[in-house]
Amino acid sequence: MEEMSNIIRLIAVSMAMVMSMCQVPSNLHPLILVPGSGGNQLEARLTKIYEPPGLICKLLSHRSSHWFRLWFDPTVLVGPLTKCFADRMTLHYDQEKDDYSNTPGVETRVPHFGSTQSLLYLNPELKHITGYMAPLVKSLELQGYRDGENLYGAPYDFRYGLAPEGHPSFVGTEYLQNLKKLIEKASASNGGKPVIILSHSLGGLFALQLFNRNSATWRQKYIKHFMALSAPWGGTVQEMLTFASGYSLGVPLVDPLLVRDEQRSSESNLWLLPSPKLFGPTTPLVITENTNYSALDIPQFLNDIGFSQGVQPYKTRILPLTGQLFAPGVPVTCMIGTGVKTPETLFYGRDGFDKPPDIIYGDGDGTVNLLSLLALEKEWSGKPNQPLKVIKIPQVSHTSILKDDVALKQIVTEFSDINSNALISAS
Repeated sequence: MEEMSNIIRLIAVSMAMVMSMCQVPSNLHPLILVPGSGGNQLEARLTKIYEPPGLICKLLSHRSSHWFRLWFDPTVLVGPLTKCFADRMTLHYDQEKDDYSNTPGVETRVPHFGSTQSLLYLNPELKHITGYMAPLVKSLELQGYRDGENLYGAPYDFRYGLAPEGHPSFVGTEYLQNLKKLIEKASASNGGKPVIILSHSLGGLFALQLFNRNSATWRQKYIKHFMALSAPWGGTVQEMLTFASGYSLGVPLVDPLLVRDEQRSSESNLWLLPSPKLFGPTTPLVITENTNYSALDIPQFLNDIGFSQGVQPYKTRILPLTGQLFAPGVPVTCMIGTGVKTPETLFYGRDGFDKPPDIIYGDGDGTVNLLSLLALEKEWSGKPNQPLKVIKIPQVSHTSILKDDVALKQIVTEFSDINSNALISAS
């Protein structure tokens, strides 16, 4: 009998240990991950009104009446199919409606909103080449974060952007509304604790817009801390290369000219062009045989590269967003990579914009110029009621900040400090 009692006690202790390991640490503030451009999965389906661009695309479209993976779709790597992919990804600006929409007949959706599932890998069947936030999420789980309990993902259709007051932006505005609801839900599910927002790249611009479009009372109640990784606060010269010549995303098999029109159509890409306020009105960013283009000359640049349809939305929808970086009044940590050669000036010869330019490189993270990465430091340092911390990690690139061991260790340390400070304040 005594032996049986000992066994029961042993089982009870073992179960208690297992339960304690599974329990979410009570001091952790809920955390929401906001990805960058191209940082989450997209799905699409084709309706009867869709008109494919060519015979091959037409043959493929017959098998696409159900939802399928649009991003990341490995067919972009196959020359004859790149055109099909680009057409399905293309956005269209309607001047009368003053808003963007998909190619007619293409419906899109963002899977797994609220979960980190679509942020881990852009294509779960190609984990080895499409990993994104998987290393970061694994590091967070080791600290006690659990998907759907105190860890959430906020994926979005990264082709779309936002617009200033007075201009419609249906998709982008709906995303901000959903993100706000997710923040409030995460807080309510975790005992009313305010939320930590961790963004990467373009996600930082969306998060800052969310803060600035809501009241100080709301921010104080629901936002504990904002950590932005690799945020392009003032755009990037790399984006001018994308608009002029197309960008292969570093994949050697992709012809950048085949995806150039699709990339130009992206509303969020317009948002990432260099800010005139930050880069200045005189510094040449693109140099040709006949003309030099500064950030102030971007409307002329768009016209000269053959994308005149981008001039109006750039002037009316983008410039008002990039004119000023309003401080949100919540604690902000910017973590950036430095010391990686980053396009600073582009030189185009007599072959025009269809050929890759010669490039002068400067400091940055390989994608975003240091000037843009440090914009908040310039704008907000010394500003009352705006805590700001900038962390520089040498030789870490724009995307490797999500998987580099040094960067991940620093991120975990920052979260530990944020949560520890919260515990001290509550005691």
